[in-house]
Amino acid sequence: MKIQKRLAGLLVLSSSAAIYTVAGVTGARAQAPAMKLVQTIELPGYTGDFDHFAVDEQRGRLLLAAEDHATLEVFDLKTGRHLKTVKGFDAPHSILVRPAASTIIVTDSGKTMTKVLDAETYAIKGTIKLTEGADSAAYDPETNIYYIVTGGKDVDMKTANVEAVNPDTGQRLGGVTFKDNHVEAIALEKNGNRIFVNLTQTNKMAVVDRKTMKGIAEWPVPPAQQNAMVALDEAQHRLYVVCRADLSGAPAGKVVVMNSDDGKVVSTQDAPTRVDQVIYDIMMHRLYVPGGQGYTEIYDTSDANNLKPVAKVSTAPGAKTGILLPGKKLVLAASPGDSKAVAKVMYFSIP
Repeated sequence: MKIQKRLAGLLVLSSSAAIYTVAGVTGARAQAPAMKLVQTIELPGYTGDFDHFAVDEQRGRLLLAAEDHATLEVFDLKTGRHLKTVKGFDAPHSILVRPAASTIIVTDSGKTMTKVLDAETYAIKGTIKLTEGADSAAYDPETNIYYIVTGGKDVDMKTANVEAVNPDTGQRLGGVTFKDNHVEAIALEKNGNRIFVNLTQTNKMAVVDRKTMKGIAEWPVPPAQQNAMVALDEAQHRLYVVCRADLSGAPAGKVVVMNSDDGKVVSTQDAPTRVDQVIYDIMMHRLYVPGGQGYTEIYDTSDANNLKPVAKVSTAPGAKTGILLPGKKLVLAASPGDSKAVAKVMYFSIP
């Protein structure tokens, strides 16, 4: 969750989509493609996983954390061209870019800690010293506080935390600890004070008051196990929780829709496996769930009580993280994992 300078300008363009199957529609009744592949940038020589993207609109750049390659990759936001590889990390994960800020924060789960970078040059200016294992994160622009998941089994801890940080000073402002050795993605309310936290080991969704950094509730996620990803629709009071295993613990994808007021399960749908990101377009009521086995499932969320699958789009093995860009574009990072596949970044247009 990886590029030589001589390859920086390599662009492989395609005007054809891979496979676009609209759920329940075949043959002459098939609808227009839900996504269309328009550009692929190959990244030879990379192994392991990519993690998350971030957009720097001010500088026209797209950033990608190459987790296992231990680098930050920089792309031109308009053309997609690879611009730069930034070294100096152990295992980068989440990236914080703030409008008008002179620094960028990259969470790093290694012993060298989370990095503070110059936003123009990407030179490492300092570190933010937290509990080891910094990974998923979410930013509150109203209070200028960055909430970072730390600890857990990857650093041989039996507990995990969400720690609150001032991104300007690196000061730790508070934290909450969970008796869970595997905490994954989190989501913040914009019109409230709650943080929703995936307690993956114990199969619960924790609710935290971020003013007091104290737990409010822990809701079971009964339809599946390994709840990892979460997106919040505040207007409809819904949490879209993506799980990686069935009730027996076997690998199987599931989207669990929960009421964000009380944690009750509203509906469920099958999902891809090996998912490492859930991408929500709140304006279009579309939920994108990219799966590592090679396709992205798209759901319609316009009916808050009935999550509806609308399309399966063939992508690439390992394409399990991504980001929505301005101008109706979806970008996916295809991780080579343990295979010999060529890593790539794939750009899709959305009609």
